[in-house]
Amino acid sequence: MKPVNTTIAGLELAQIGWVVPDIDAAVKFLTDALAISGFPQPEPISAQALNMTYYGQVVAGEWLTTQTYTGGIFIELIQPVSGQSMFHDYLARYPAGGTQHLAFRLPVDDFDRVASQLREEGYEIMSEVDHPIARMAFFDTYQTMGVATEIMGITPEGWIAIEQMKKTG
Repeated sequence: MKPVNTTIAGLELAQIGWVVPDIDAAVKFLTDALAISGFPQPEPISAQALNMTYYGQVVAGEWLTTQTYTGGIFIELIQPVSGQSMFHDYLARYPAGGTQHLAFRLPVDDFDRVASQLREEGYEIMSEVDHPIARMAFFDTYQTMGVATEIMGITPEGWIAIEQMKKTG
């Protein structure tokens, strides 16, 4: 495998994704201890509703998620609830939770180029989704970086949504 840093060089770090066993406790800690505020009420997410793949197949997977904008990046919290997903896998391996992924964003027009480079370098796609605000692919870069790498190809609608989220964070 080639170093992932050559492919993601120049991309903007957009998000730190933490998988946690108790999302409410994580929000309370981040708010009280670290003064990271602005987390909206956690929302239930269904992989099937998003048509989100897990190693190439859409499977039943549900989790809670919330995120806020602070210090120039988004902090996303994810609590697996049921089914299968890369988030469930992470929490099974690390029951206390932790940083599961770093997300890098770029315009959607460059998404295929970067995703193809990562695949050519030998990084497997764990999960992907095509959403109206972004195309997203999560690559297994655990051996190289210690975390998964998410590439987010932001659509024109997505850039508007990001600016709105920044204002509420």
